[in-house]
Amino acid sequence: QVQLVESGGGLVQAGGSLRLSCAASGLSSFNINTMAWYRQAPGKQRELVAVIGSGDSTNYADSVKGRFTISRDNAKNTVYLPMNNLRPDDTAVYYCNTRVTFRVFPYWGQGTQVTVSS
Repeated sequence: QVQLVESGGGLVQAGGSLRLSCAASGLSSFNINTMAWYRQAPGKQRELVAVIGSGDSTNYADSVKGRFTISRDNAKNTVYLPMNNLRPDDTAVYYCNTRVTFRVFPYWGQGTQVTVSS
């Protein structure tokens, strides 16, 4: 059974930092195409924050460029998202996502809350 488990969310003041982690179990790294972070703020649609491909290519939402850095450890099937210089508009539930070779639809984690106070 495939599971994605996020950790690292919490409450932080503006300008602070957090580091999100997402561990994927039940998968081989050979089956993972991309790992990504999405977020959903209250009353808003879920949006892509950052994605990393199997060749370590990355893409970021404009709003987080220069502040967030996505990376992955293929040996651990884990993706990380250090977030620096956090702003109140980064407040959201952050979801881990992975696209695999054997399925059309991606897998999702349960989400972790990030709250940035002003």
